Amino acid sequence: MTATVSTVDRMARIRIGRMRWWHIDELLPIEADLFGAERWSAAMFWNELAAGHHYLVATDEAGDVLGYGGLTRGVDESWVQNLAVRRDSHRYGLGRRLLAALLDTSGRWGTDTMLEVAVDNVAAQRLYTSAGFETVGLRRGYYQPSNTDALVMRRDRDVARP
Repeated sequence: MTATVSTVDRMARIRIGRMRWWHIDELLPIEADLFGAERWSAAMFWNELAAGHHYLVATDEAGDVLGYGGLTRGVDESWVQNLAVRRDSHRYGLGRRLLAALLDTSGRWGTDTMLEVAVDNVAAQRLYTSAGFETVGLRRGYYQPSNTDALVMRRDRDVARP
């Protein structure tokens, strides 16, 4: 009988660490799959890393990228730049783990955390709401070229970690 690794075991072995330049080529197909025409380019990720923004990547035991997220720091607030999990790794808590790691950083910085999320991305909205984010505004036509509106969500620095 051949032993198989359960999905739970596989997810438990995922490593979350700093994104490096060599992860960019591997995360671009995830970005394209999830965000289509509104995906970020390699140059956008390169610029984020070069600017010193805080980016994390989730990798499996083989080093394959399963997800990523980014955070930029302002004076009083941090902004989640993006958060994405490869489709075959959805529904196992990986997005929640990445978000929690970004919120830990925002907490160390002593900042409130902000983000934009597409009005039609209900799953992401549920994740953010469960982590203590509240809708504080709307950006009409924010995502281009689809002209999709974005909700602006905020999590105060004093909210307990999810």
